[in-house]
Amino acid sequence: MDARDRPDLPDTETFAGWQEPVGVRIRDIGEIAAALPHLLGYRPRESVVLIALGGDSGRRVRLTVRADIPPPEHNRELAAVLSRSLCTARPDRALVLVVSDAADEDVGGVSDLPHHDLVWEMCRALSRLTVPVGDVVLVRDDRWWSYDCPEDCCAPGAGTLLPAGVTELEVAAIATGTVVADDRAELLARISLPPTADHRAMAAVCARVGAEVSGAVLDHGPEEVAEQSWSAVRDAAARCRPGSAGATAPGDEEVARVAWALRDVEVRDLALGLALGADADAAEQLWTECARRAPAPLDAAPATLLAVSAWLRGDGAMANIALGRALESDPDHGLARLLRDALAACVPPGDLREMLTAATAAAG
Repeated sequence: MDARDRPDLPDTETFAGWQEPVGVRIRDIGEIAAALPHLLGYRPRESVVLIALGGDSGRRVRLTVRADIPPPEHNRELAAVLSRSLCTARPDRALVLVVSDAADEDVGGVSDLPHHDLVWEMCRALSRLTVPVGDVVLVRDDRWWSYDCPEDCCAPGAGTLLPAGVTELEVAAIATGTVVADDRAELLARISLPPTADHRAMAAVCARVGAEVSGAVLDHGPEEVAEQSWSAVRDAAARCRPGSAGATAPGDEEVARVAWALRDVEVRDLALGLALGADADAAEQLWTECARRAPAPLDAAPATLLAVSAWLRGDGAMANIALGRALESDPDHGLARLLRDALAACVPPGDLREMLTAATAAAG
């Protein structure tokens, strides 16, 4: 059973390794602990993170899954969910990291690291799936501790400083365009309605454009309207091209026309192809603006396309956020549900790109 189906378990998030040829390898556990924000896309708080390693060197990051630290009574259930998700990447071994500000625990009068029960359940769940566990680490206050290390450096109250400087993970994140957010709430804000926006005015424009589109379908037929809608989407994306002389954010009228255009499944499927070509960045910018500003349920389609764009460049954090927005707006949105299942199955960005390329070629 998926964690989303249990209201008492925290949602899990999946982050694939970046698409080829970008790859990341770790030299030591301290480096990967320091680079967690770049791997996830935001700075985790009170989280448990599992990382799948593999490749010829055994040090390549294949997949990462994350969840909020649950109430203790749900440790075992969450461990089962996270370990099953991680195993879709067929890891050679796994890392377990707990990010928490919790104080050390008193165990029989002896001070010990926090969340031992959670760590035990994670390791046991991975062992049942025959996945070796490499390191088990606590990250707290810019330091890290190994749960397995008996030396003084990992004693409660000690710890090792996280390494400074630029890590390979950070370089890979920059290469893929991932901008690290301070927390998950900041990611949510990136596709939330701007505080200064007039949502009533936007809704009124969308209602008017919707009436115009309906009238055009009756007067000219769906095929002609679909052609006009696809032209509107391409023109809007062209105006969002970074660095171009005429680059500009779409106005309310353009947002409304693009949002209504994407309600047409054929137009939306054509729009998927924009994430594969030279206008991928422009398309992602357009989907972001439309997801932020279009009222529900018109925001579902651009939010889903944003999730595709983010996932293709390895930004699992934004892909998860955008998909959540799409399904909150329209729980029955077919493409969003399919993509949610693909993310739950940990489909790598490269495989998703191949599927979209084949689908685009077949459509056209």
